[in-house]
Amino acid sequence: MLAFVSDIHSNLEALVACLQEIDRLQGKRIVCLGDVIGYGPQPRETLRLVMQRCEFSLLGNHEQGAMFYASDFNPRARAAIDWTRDQLSRRDQPREENMKFWNYLDGMKQEHREGQLLLVHGSPRDPVREYLVPRDASDRAKMDECFARMGDAKLCFVGHSHVPGVYPKSGGFLLPSEIGWQWQVTEPAIVNIGSVGQPRDGDARASFVTYEGGTGNGGLVRFHRVAYDVQATVARIRAVPELPDYLAERLLQGR
Repeated sequence: MLAFVSDIHSNLEALVACLQEIDRLQGKRIVCLGDVIGYGPQPRETLRLVMQRCEFSLLGNHEQGAMFYASDFNPRARAAIDWTRDQLSRRDQPREENMKFWNYLDGMKQEHREGQLLLVHGSPRDPVREYLVPRDASDRAKMDECFARMGDAKLCFVGHSHVPGVYPKSGGFLLPSEIGWQWQVTEPAIVNIGSVGQPRDGDARASFVTYEGGTGNGGLVRFHRVAYDVQATVARIRAVPELPDYLAERLLQGR
């Protein structure tokens, strides 16, 4: 079983809850699709745990923003990434660990291909910054180009939008709740795994996905939701003056 996590956003409480569930399910491999950091109150602790438990993490737009530029971020996201950047370089913490954090971020790939699987943070045609959201299912030009960019891959797993679901090549968008929280692979598809640390589909529980089977037809995608101590993360965000209260409030609503 391969487990995918993404968009953890420095929410250690949510990540720990997901990892505990993955362990209970006996997941053999864990891969992160990016955005380990940003928004949340515990970037060092979260990044440290991802480095310990995940086989690798792809480059998300928040990692890219921390290392290079965040000029296209909205003001609240930019405030959080500026604070996060400072936290990863804290002078009261071991310089060696600071360097390990930055070297890890610098080594993140934009995509990973394995058999007939493609893994990216954003979309097949822009692996770091392009969103795929449910309304895009009706934009055939966008979807056709995304599927074309998949090449030989049958499945593409993405994050970034924080909204889980399946985009089959034949069209449409399948919500996990509409398909019994699982999808048998019968055709090429793009699967959004949702967000561990900042869900935006109206469900405040952390989201992750597991995948079993071959890399073509017959594989099984399962969507998982895990309750965690949201109030603990909310309290930590509110205790940091540099982090906007909005980032705490949205966790309570799953928006």
